[in-house]
Amino acid sequence: MDFGIFTFGELTHGPDGEALSPRQRLEELVQLAKIADQAGISFLGLGEHHRKDFAISAPEVVLAAIARETTTLRLATAVTVLSTQDPVRLFEQFATLDLLSGGRAEIIAGRGAFTESYPLFGYDMADYDGLFEEKLQLLLAAREQENLSWNGTHHHSIRGMDVSPRPLQEKLPVWVGVGGTPSSFERAGRLGLPLYLALLSGPQHFTRHLEYYRESASAHGHDPATLPVGTGGHFFVAPTSQQARDTFYPYYRSYFEQNMPRPAGHFPRETFEAWAGPGGGLLAGSPQEVIDKIMEQYQLFGHDRYMAQVGLGGLPFADTARSIELLATEIMPVVQRETHPAKRP
Repeated sequence: MDFGIFTFGELTHGPDGEALSPRQRLEELVQLAKIADQAGISFLGLGEHHRKDFAISAPEVVLAAIARETTTLRLATAVTVLSTQDPVRLFEQFATLDLLSGGRAEIIAGRGAFTESYPLFGYDMADYDGLFEEKLQLLLAAREQENLSWNGTHHHSIRGMDVSPRPLQEKLPVWVGVGGTPSSFERAGRLGLPLYLALLSGPQHFTRHLEYYRESASAHGHDPATLPVGTGGHFFVAPTSQQARDTFYPYYRSYFEQNMPRPAGHFPRETFEAWAGPGGGLLAGSPQEVIDKIMEQYQLFGHDRYMAQVGLGGLPFADTARSIELLATEIMPVVQRETHPAKRP
């Protein structure tokens, strides 16, 4: 199994201090990327948001800076809000990133959990699904056609225009990021695209969705065994379970109360413990607890990549860095030994 980290660059202030400035947060992201690269982690993803409480509105710019500071780390969005992007411009940006990084760029495209980019860039939420469907098709067309022709409804038509530069990789990887909507799984399978699943609740809730994805792929002539699947979610690890949960809970509570507004005190410790416990979607505990949860996911999904969302809630840099190091040294080797050469169920 491949391992990665991702972040949205939150500017959440923790329970014991002020929020970082965007400049500080971006500097930390570069440092975390270097730590991950040196530790042997394979993947870094940066999310896209257009709000004052997030530092990353232009992931490709930050990834280009990180490309010059790393050597093997694969660099991607997590996710690109494709519905409000120009897919041709996006492809050119990531082809450029691919050239700068020596062939390490990927795109994870999705519709986004927040909707501020729709009015900001002049899109109608009534076209939410149609925009994504058409723009994903156009992104794939730009990947396949150096001289692009396209008939559009939501996007203007294109008549035999060059799309340049071309990436170093023969085929720039394009994943589809999904939450829990069955139609999103169907679309990814129909198009024969790798799937990234955000697990904010227990993995058992998504087994039928993954079956639907693979059934859709097979029905449209794609071999499901060749389509990578990634999972990911909120993550923090410390040497012991008690240390992990005592350290992480105040920051995780801050994250929820500031980024997903709730009444004060509405995210109690018992809820956190239930989410972090057996069957829950939150990976916050000792290395062995996290290993057990990732292996539980693997038994259900047979997936190829796990992506840990790190640095939530204004968690101090040192704690995040230590968590990444434990992921690389204590968790990755065990999971990779257990999952190789096992075949997908």
